[in-house]
Amino acid sequence: MASEDKPGWFGRLFGRKGQNTGDGTAEDNAETELPADAPASPSEGQPDYATGAEDVAHIPLPPDESEPPVADVVEGADLLPIAGEPERPPAGTAGDDPAHGADPVDTGDVNRAPVVEPMPDIQPVDSAAALAHDAGAGPDREPEAKGWWTRLTSGMKRTSSALTDRVTGLFTKRKLDANTLEDLEDALIQADFGLETATRISDAVGKGRYEKGISPDEVRSILATEVERALEPVAVPLSVDATKKPFVILTVGVNGAGKTTTLGKLASKLRAEGRTVMLAAGDTFRAAAVEQLKVWGARTGTPVVSGGEGADAAGLAFDALKQAAAAGTDVLLIDTAGRLQNKAGLMAELEKIVRVLRKQDPEAPHATILVLDATVGQNAISQVELFSQAAPVSGLVMTKLDGTARGGILVALAAKFGLPVHFIGVGEGVEDLEPFAARDFARAIAGLEKD
Repeated sequence: MASEDKPGWFGRLFGRKGQNTGDGTAEDNAETELPADAPASPSEGQPDYATGAEDVAHIPLPPDESEPPVADVVEGADLLPIAGEPERPPAGTAGDDPAHGADPVDTGDVNRAPVVEPMPDIQPVDSAAALAHDAGAGPDREPEAKGWWTRLTSGMKRTSSALTDRVTGLFTKRKLDANTLEDLEDALIQADFGLETATRISDAVGKGRYEKGISPDEVRSILATEVERALEPVAVPLSVDATKKPFVILTVGVNGAGKTTTLGKLASKLRAEGRTVMLAAGDTFRAAAVEQLKVWGARTGTPVVSGGEGADAAGLAFDALKQAAAAGTDVLLIDTAGRLQNKAGLMAELEKIVRVLRKQDPEAPHATILVLDATVGQNAISQVELFSQAAPVSGLVMTKLDGTARGGILVALAAKFGLPVHFIGVGEGVEDLEPFAARDFARAIAGLEKD
């Protein structure tokens, strides 16, 4: 039986129907010409399969929005500097100071003589506009006001939740026995409290309560008390001796611990106390470190001493101390390159920085702050041990407590070393670095409210 007269795809595309041969084979794609006098639109009863070529010709084309041709980059041609990138003079020009390496104090080779970036004429970082910038607020929106306790508990949420969830599970409808205390000790060790502290806390929980019921709230209260007891001796504020001018603070630590950011926040706090501050960009190896410190200098209204990329860090520290003394600056904050604690060569360079500073001031640096990243957990213990061998570490700053469930490492460090903990950080904003308070930290880590 002959098939129905049906248009093929080619016919449907161009408004033509296939021709039936009568033998059961439809030549759907046979090309047939439209009559010359065919109407522009289909006649009555004829299916409208597609728009004809004449109709297409009347559709206006969109305006030409093609991009201008991109110029070819010729290999070896001089390229324009990237916007915002400082131009560096070529080697051998007036910007170089080859004589600096012959300094009698053995400050080492420096590519360019250190320069002091002048103190910018801007609002200090603790102004409302700067705080809005840190909080991510736009120009038409005020930053959300949050007190330190709110930021601390929010930042410590991961540690306190992981710990209190396990505590609640251990002491709900369960008598206190040896297995329960052992499980509690394991939970504390997993939170990086350390074996010594975990044992002491579990012993305090079990004292006088063996084979009795105890509520999770009671356990958290005991936990907070024991943590506070362990941390109270090391909660020591950073003290600046006004008789030492400038008071030199050296920061050390591994890559990514937050040294440069900590220095910028510390500069803001010292200036808020009415002190004059100078920053030294001693991290000459990380490409963006110098520029990052200059940004903090601009935000805090603090001059920055910097040298060329790859400059000798010891020589730069020496020159910064000389310039800070000449300017009568109260505090000199020296940044250093991040280095792994197991790299002997880099640790030797740190020793050289201390040695060169002492050729100018036998007591410098007056404070050496080790910046620790809380997310590294037990590795922080190794960092304290080895950095203390290369530099006279006098205190700690713990950063990134908001990014880990292992905040108990601070308790383990206090029990093992007894080094002062000056500041803790729970965020990126200027206001997220605050002096360390043992009681607040202990109650936050135990998931208790501020009393």
